[in-house]
Amino acid sequence: MDVREFVKPKMNPNIPQISPGDTVKVSLKAMEGDKERLQHFQGVVIKMRKGVAGGSFTVRRVSYGIGVERTFPLQSPSVQNVVVLRHGQVRRAKLYYMRRLSVKQARLKERREKSLEQAIPQEEQPPKEEQSSE
Repeated sequence: MDVREFVKPKMNPNIPQISPGDTVKVSLKAMEGDKERLQHFQGVVIKMRKGVAGGSFTVRRVSYGIGVERTFPLQSPSVQNVVVLRHGQVRRAKLYYMRRLSVKQARLKERREKSLEQAIPQEEQPPKEEQSSE
């Protein structure tokens, strides 16, 4: 008997495909008394966790010289929107080493995506006929 048969997590449709190293801006619903507002958290995704419970991702930013990390569940209805601002080029799944780096050292190169022009093959042109001098 497997737990996955009983628990089917509903993924939040507002969360796009993200990966570690991406710079994201997460919008959350925040309740203050009887008012509801959006609260934004922008930073680098340092960890993705996937599992039976639906998974989560951790975002890190440095605010006033102090590192702040926040973990968001992938299936949470309080996450209104996630916008990917940059795709960082990384070679690891967990970026815990960024915790001990300064802000300047923690900058990541941007991952190059294949553009549509390169992905679509160009139309084949018919070979040119050579004229003979005979």
